[in-house]
Amino acid sequence: MWTLFVALASFAGFILAYHTYGRYLSKRLFQLDHDALMPSEELRDDVDFVPTRKSVIFGHHFTSIAGTGPIVGPAIAVFWGWLPALLWVVFGSILIGAVHDLGALVISLRNRGQTVGEVAGRLISPRARVLFLLILFFALTIVLAIFGLVIAVIFKIYPESVLSVWLAMPVAIGIGFWVYKGHGGLLVPSIVALFALYAAVAIGVYYMPITLPASWGNPVIFWTILLMVYCFFASVLPVWVLLQPRDYINSHQLVVALILLVAGVLFAGLGGQTNLFTDAPMIAQNVPKDAPPIWPFLFITIACGACSGFHCLVSSGTTSKQIANETDAKYVGYGGMLLEGALAVLVILCCTSGLGMGVTTADGQQLTGLAAWNSRYNPELGWEGFSLAAKVGAFVDGGANFLTAIGLPIALGTGIVAVLVACFAATTLDTATRLQRYVIQELATSLHMKPLENKYLATALAVSLGFTVAMLPGPSGAYGTGGLILWPLFGATNQLLAGLALMVTFFYLWRRGKRVLPIAIPMILMMLMPAWAMLWQMFTTTKDVNTGEPVGWLWSSDPLQHYVLFGFGVVVMTMQIWMIIEGIIVWQKARGVLEEQLPPLPAREQKGISPTTA
Repeated sequence: MWTLFVALASFAGFILAYHTYGRYLSKRLFQLDHDALMPSEELRDDVDFVPTRKSVIFGHHFTSIAGTGPIVGPAIAVFWGWLPALLWVVFGSILIGAVHDLGALVISLRNRGQTVGEVAGRLISPRARVLFLLILFFALTIVLAIFGLVIAVIFKIYPESVLSVWLAMPVAIGIGFWVYKGHGGLLVPSIVALFALYAAVAIGVYYMPITLPASWGNPVIFWTILLMVYCFFASVLPVWVLLQPRDYINSHQLVVALILLVAGVLFAGLGGQTNLFTDAPMIAQNVPKDAPPIWPFLFITIACGACSGFHCLVSSGTTSKQIANETDAKYVGYGGMLLEGALAVLVILCCTSGLGMGVTTADGQQLTGLAAWNSRYNPELGWEGFSLAAKVGAFVDGGANFLTAIGLPIALGTGIVAVLVACFAATTLDTATRLQRYVIQELATSLHMKPLENKYLATALAVSLGFTVAMLPGPSGAYGTGGLILWPLFGATNQLLAGLALMVTFFYLWRRGKRVLPIAIPMILMMLMPAWAMLWQMFTTTKDVNTGEPVGWLWSSDPLQHYVLFGFGVVVMTMQIWMIIEGIIVWQKARGVLEEQLPPLPAREQKGISPTTA
């Protein structure tokens, strides 16, 4: 029952927050206006700027921000105990993450769909714009690498998930043309697509798991290359061809999977099959000796499930260009983050109580309860012994156990949850590629690098860099196994970005003489915690779990890997400190002084076409 109580209490908290704090932010602080002219109408080009229904844009936004962040982060963090992870997810989502997302979306809507980085140039200083764009560039490179790697790992260890994920591409293109060119409705194709994708899950589980021949080499490398090729095309096509319809139908598939998981938690809790207090430690006492400390690393390990700087890129990069009404921002921005928090709560329960329902070890032994949890979170493995595949696998296996409580076979449940992870990651991956293309083009304009203003060259650079970083070797030395090394770097960079995005929102309100406390406190927290964590990673050595003697750097025992990541950290920290200094310089004189407004748009002919139903 305790598992069910924690789930229901968390969900009730999110609903209450949406109707109270979310209402205050949207009506009182940002004063959303139903009659405001949106960038999707003002700059409509039917490629990037497309007026879109609230339900469709919510699907795109939620699936784009969610990705594997709220899955991998909590799946790693529960080794410190489920209670700290749960508290950070719930209160972080409500008071920090959702505020960050809503603020970035509103600012972009009121600045013709410009990214937060572009707006920073007028709110703070021109140098701040370039600095912010550079930080975005580094952050998105890590996002492309880590999310592409997660999908490739899922395809390798769960071949039954491959068919459904790739089938979504042609189905999405068909729906895009049906709705946009044929002006058809969404209901029937959505239902057909949903049945097709879940049928593909069953086919993949029982009849057609797609396993690559051994002669093809490391499957992670192959799948990562193929995913980057897909991302190239997804980034340069108009949003209505693939991005919007794919995210829309994926949102339905993912919502069904989440509903099934909630039902599984409900039935398992009512049936007494789980007990959160005995299945996993509430606050872990026995953690790997070489693991980073819970404070501040909890705040960067769980990023997307509580607060994520990547969300400001989605809010101001693609979502703001498709919102049809400013009042939709509360539903999409604030509500989307709370739903992601709910997903992170489910992940925590899957990786604790879900695993406690039973796991089978490599030697065929069946374990339940705390023994089952310890089999996946064994402190004797050490920090480097934790692999990305094992942590994603903990969620998949725990989630599949919950689905057995509603009568689904364990094999089918495993396929459904594996597809859930891969689809979330895929929708974020193609959105992140488009965002990186925008950032590279903006930087190229600022730094006078004319060739990279071309969208094809900018996209090619984005996917090439993402693939290169994804191939970082891990402790085994094999390419494409450095995922857990990348994750703390992703978390720290991501959260630093969130702090800087909150700083842009702070200056937006500060210049208008509005209350800044709801922004200032999250801003300070999201600047201090990740900076502390990144500095700790840069200068701390790992110790032998038996002797306590230093054996290597925290990021990696391999000196070359460490110095590459150390250099990355130096660059990001330097740019963040520089941008904070830029803010301090203009802080006092900016109070009540509006930034320079955008110049008027040149007159243009109206196309005379009605808003798309895409």
